[in-house]
Amino acid sequence: MRKLIYGYGVSLDGYVNDRDGSIDWTEPDDELHQFHNDRYRELELSLHGRRLYELMAEYWPHVPDDASSIERDFAELWTQKPKVVFSRTLTEVHWNSRLVRDNAVEEVRRLKADGDGVFEVGGADLAASLIPHGLIDEYQVFVSPVVLGGGTPMFPPLDQRLPLRLVETRRFETAVLLRYLAE
Repeated sequence: MRKLIYGYGVSLDGYVNDRDGSIDWTEPDDELHQFHNDRYRELELSLHGRRLYELMAEYWPHVPDDASSIERDFAELWTQKPKVVFSRTLTEVHWNSRLVRDNAVEEVRRLKADGDGVFEVGGADLAASLIPHGLIDEYQVFVSPVVLGGGTPMFPPLDQRLPLRLVETRRFETAVLLRYLAE
């Protein structure tokens, strides 16, 4: 069975973006960016919600020529990585992506059962639909030293506790990684 990872950069108060939807406060240092590139390289598949897909598709396929080699590497990784985009409003997707308009929970269950590698979910709303069903196996929280006071939370309100086991911490210049396994 495939292992599903939910990883995100968050503010100290747990938001993945600010009240305006901006992520301009998440400037990864080179070591952290390379860590993300290496991690992304190991994934079989990436799941995107509509907003994350639009954000990524706006920038990564068009990364400027003067971008760093780390950014150009990620741009190539992102455009080539197989992606499943969950949206009821998009009519088409590009860059090695497949659009799913129906039940995300059932599709993710099918994808988990359909292999034995690792894949990730990106997008707080998409992840929020999967968390209550116990579909996420690992959480990677990249905490940045900023308090936003509002925005989109990484975790949705839940009816019951979500027991996790801390398995790794790692300090980068611009964030701290907290890696947890679901119990």
